[in-house]
Amino acid sequence: MTILITGSNGFVGTCLTEKLQSTGSFLKLVNRQNFEDITPQTNWLAACNNVTTIVHLAARVHMMKDTASDPLTAYREANTFSTLNLARQAATAGVRRFIFLSSIKVNGEGQETPYTEHDIPNPTDPYAISKWEAEQGLKKIAAQTNMDIVILRPPLIYGPYVKANFLKLIQIVEKGYPLPFGSITAQRSLLYVGNLTHAIQTILKYPKILNKTFLVSDPQTVTLPTLIRMMATELDCKNPLIHISPVLLNSLFKLLNKKNLQQRLMQSLTINSQGLENILQWRAPYSLEQGLRLTISSYLQSKH
Repeated sequence: MTILITGSNGFVGTCLTEKLQSTGSFLKLVNRQNFEDITPQTNWLAACNNVTTIVHLAARVHMMKDTASDPLTAYREANTFSTLNLARQAATAGVRRFIFLSSIKVNGEGQETPYTEHDIPNPTDPYAISKWEAEQGLKKIAAQTNMDIVILRPPLIYGPYVKANFLKLIQIVEKGYPLPFGSITAQRSLLYVGNLTHAIQTILKYPKILNKTFLVSDPQTVTLPTLIRMMATELDCKNPLIHISPVLLNSLFKLLNKKNLQQRLMQSLTINSQGLENILQWRAPYSLEQGLRLTISSYLQSKH
């Protein structure tokens, strides 16, 4: 089996590459250092030669503050049209399986009950719309060709090498800045990168045609205050949480015009991964506590 990984030097790509290399898999790695920019016009035929499976991780990632003049167009170029261009050429080249890393944001921004693969998609921002449109296009390609499509929708991914908001939260907790989130009760699903790479490895080994969409997450959900307390314990620093009424917090978010942040902090977003567990007998090898401990350990080592 020859596996082509796009975005191989990114956060998830680095972890997946290390794991697959340790098992002796033959890999073709596509990243900004060894390949031209991935665009809707990229020629993939040479790269896809003799490849059996593609794991497509490269993407324009979600940003809380997008500076693009037209974010939806920018996301579609990178996440929709570029993905479908790769998939069409992969099918032509005889690639048998295409694994696409999508996002739980395709389902929506949260609800009181856990999301499942059977829920009607409700993407609300440009990033989520671009991922949903890519999913739809991939399903059409699967229906017209012999290439098997597997779509994974993860929540927020964390682990060694993590950046963006999760890294910022670790740094804020370490510095001891008071955080007014002690009374937040919303439950959130997260995904340790080791659990994601294990799920991808499980799919790679599965012999049958899938053409499935799977939701994937850690087995436990967590509230923001619990996550912050766990971080503080692993960082060996004081708990920075202070308790402010959720009603007052909501009013403050509205006053500051921070609707997106309010939604992410105050609304539950949980995932039911039973499709992956039942069909592939997949079980997450890492608990939330184990994943967070490894993440913080890596963060502390990187500072020395």
